[in-house]
Amino acid sequence: MQNSETNTVYAYPKQYLPIIYVRGYAGTQGQIEDTAATPYMGFNLGSTKYRQDNSRNVHKWVFESPLIRLMKDHGYVDAYRDGKILPEGPIPYRSIWIFRYYDISSNEMTNEASRKEIEFHAEELRKFILKVRERVEQPPGHAKFQVILIAHSMGGLVCRCYLQNPDILDLDHRKPGDTERKGVAKLFTYATPHGGINFRAGLGWVEGFRDFLDPNNAGNFGPKRMKEFLALEDDKLNSLNGQFPPEKTFCLIGTDSRDYSTLGGLARRAVGPISDGLVQIENAYIDKAPRAFVHRSHSGHYGIVNSEEGYQNLERFLFGDTRVMLRLKATNLRLPKKKNISASYYVETEISIRGIPVKIHRRTMDTASATMRTMNDMLASPTHLHTLFLSKRKIVKRYEHEEDKAMAFLVHVRIVPQYQIDKKLWFDEYFEGKAIFDESLEFEVKSKPDGTFEVTHRWNWQGDTTPIPLEWLPSTNIHEDCKEARIVFSRSYIEGELLIKVSEWK
Repeated sequence: MQNSETNTVYAYPKQYLPIIYVRGYAGTQGQIEDTAATPYMGFNLGSTKYRQDNSRNVHKWVFESPLIRLMKDHGYVDAYRDGKILPEGPIPYRSIWIFRYYDISSNEMTNEASRKEIEFHAEELRKFILKVRERVEQPPGHAKFQVILIAHSMGGLVCRCYLQNPDILDLDHRKPGDTERKGVAKLFTYATPHGGINFRAGLGWVEGFRDFLDPNNAGNFGPKRMKEFLALEDDKLNSLNGQFPPEKTFCLIGTDSRDYSTLGGLARRAVGPISDGLVQIENAYIDKAPRAFVHRSHSGHYGIVNSEEGYQNLERFLFGDTRVMLRLKATNLRLPKKKNISASYYVETEISIRGIPVKIHRRTMDTASATMRTMNDMLASPTHLHTLFLSKRKIVKRYEHEEDKAMAFLVHVRIVPQYQIDKKLWFDEYFEGKAIFDESLEFEVKSKPDGTFEVTHRWNWQGDTTPIPLEWLPSTNIHEDCKEARIVFSRSYIEGELLIKVSEWK
């Protein structure tokens, strides 16, 4: 395919599908007008603020925006032509479309503006996908038309309503039955309240007020309305209910509540610190879907959409080719020699990829996002650390003369106990933050011609010693298309195994 405007020739790898961006909630009429007045509805927003150094100076780091980076890195083009929101086409298949569902609520865009329910927007999304299908060039080798949905906040609920609600027809104008007929290959959500928006203890009456009066459709974030538009029979709001594969969905979760300043900080005070400032961490993911935690707020200068961390996760989930599952299995836990002592454990996980200046996954105690498990839970089943997506096309070589290219990443795991005696916290010999396990491991993954993988590792304290190859275990029932390896470790208060599973990601 050739873009007539740029004369740039692009190939058509099958993972490059049309992308549709669905923005989040606009609370006031003024926000609706501001939203309708912009062409890309926030997908074009970037950031120049990155981190502080030891002198507390903020380093500038330009993240251009997801829109620009998809254009730069992957040859995408935006779909707008000749000033038209829906041009006639043909539009390149590798294109980015903006689902402008708030235009109908804008006083300046329509004579009969009104707020609509999520079911209405979901039906309009179906029609929009059909219009995209009519206008894009279907490339050779693509047997069926599919799109990628990328959504922020409430936009993710609009996408889920389209995928889950049986009253929304598929692209063949039939009642849903075959999920593929919805025409969606993958769904990526930023900070979506998949489990609703709850307020901190003592503010339950505010939730009741919201759900009963439904001001500006705010009731959409309460359990009653969510069960309606997602067609759920039970209270598990973050379930896809069998209507879309969870493994084709990725949830990016923010843990920075401090930098969300909307409504003068009222929202972050209402939902509490264990949130991105608007959506509580426990409500920001879909059951059984891969997810990543990043220290970004719901929106703003340090927002989750306009972040390098967000883009790195987005890019690898959409276009990566390798999936890595990491788990930690505790085989023995030792307690201090005290009577009637029990323990629970905070498990922290941080993931870095070689060559990327940010951590693409960070669950820590200081961001109120560490995994907390009881002693019985730790011994009964492995703790899932992370599902990581990698790309052979994004390999950064360690040395200029290095011949063998490997996908390399670093895993930092820290386990901090919380002891109790007679069900009361024990502080006599306790130091806050003292860990029973605090280690980093470096992994290198190489793809072999037969479709299998060679994986080597070394502990951080081993320095630049030669990485040790992993030995594969017999196949388990997690994913039968690949095998699992283990790294055995023993420390004073814990013995266990770090389990790693590598497979192709198609």
